[in-house]
Amino acid sequence: MSMNVALVPCLIDNYAYLVWDGLGLCAVVDPSEPEPVRKSLAERGLKLTHVLNTHHHLDHCGGNLALKEEFGAEVVGPAKDRERIPGIDVGVGEEESWTFGSQTVRVLEIPAHTRGHIAFVFDNFAFTGDTLFAMGCGRLFEGTPAMMWSSLSKLAQLSDDTKIYCGHEYTLSNGRFALTMEPDNLDLQARMRDVEALRKKNAPTIPSMIGLEKKTNPFLRPDSSQIRATLNMKDADNVAVFGEIRKRKDNF
Repeated sequence: MSMNVALVPCLIDNYAYLVWDGLGLCAVVDPSEPEPVRKSLAERGLKLTHVLNTHHHLDHCGGNLALKEEFGAEVVGPAKDRERIPGIDVGVGEEESWTFGSQTVRVLEIPAHTRGHIAFVFDNFAFTGDTLFAMGCGRLFEGTPAMMWSSLSKLAQLSDDTKIYCGHEYTLSNGRFALTMEPDNLDLQARMRDVEALRKKNAPTIPSMIGLEKKTNPFLRPDSSQIRATLNMKDADNVAVFGEIRKRKDNF
């Protein structure tokens, strides 16, 4: 059975997501605060059964305990970081499959933003938290450039039509930075026109797609000759180029 997904804006620029199957199961992914989730559930006549966390930062799990208490929801998060996930009931990782109703959900371990970061991958969409953003990636709080490049490479192996639901509405800023790395990228220029039009209407730019990210996200493109020329790193390896892109974004 196909799953439904709804964006739930939280805090200033966070997204939580409702995922439901129409048969009584409903999860929220990365709830930073409970009230927007409650409102979104009520609007759709849904009852929360699960809370899914990609990582331990409070702007992704701050609503766990209140929602668990109110709905009796089961909290699912990274097994390797379970001591930092409030209210966790089930720890998951790449070794174990996890089922949500009739669907087997892949779990990808994608550390670097945090050491225990995971993604939840359904048939045709993935929740990537703060590892892969639209035209961006997360800061390296608990990992190295090599670790993040490995994590992003893992996500890049998903099919091009996989929808990407990430943790924040950072796309406009990310795209402006991307243009400083690769100003002649025609796909990037076209995407930025779309993003600017959406943000003028205060509309979300999420979901993205893996195929689009591979064409426009500089963090997935360290082999781009133009990016390498911009950085004066023509002969460097991909990890070194990625690391320099991340360093420049940190100071952008």
